[in-house]
Amino acid sequence: MNSKRYTDEFKVAAVKQITDRGHSVADVAGRLGVSIHSLYAWRRKYEKPSTVRQADADQAAELRRVKSELRRVTEERDILKKAAAYFAKLSG
Repeated sequence: MNSKRYTDEFKVAAVKQITDRGHSVADVAGRLGVSIHSLYAWRRKYEKPSTVRQADADQAAELRRVKSELRRVTEERDILKKAAAYFAKLSG
């Protein structure tokens, strides 16, 4: 398994070879030494304008934050349910 990390600039340049210059994905992958799968993933991510990418990233961050908050509130609710049942049992 290849564990190389590529910079965003490298990825954008690779995608531009495919989209702007019309080279095939297999050709660019062979020349750059990256997998075809990686190039397709990079193309999906980087062919959008940077403002759209930033908006998508912001939206994803907000979604992660909301999911984390939901998980915390759900745990609190479950604890309060158990506490209410416990105290109802004691008083009744």
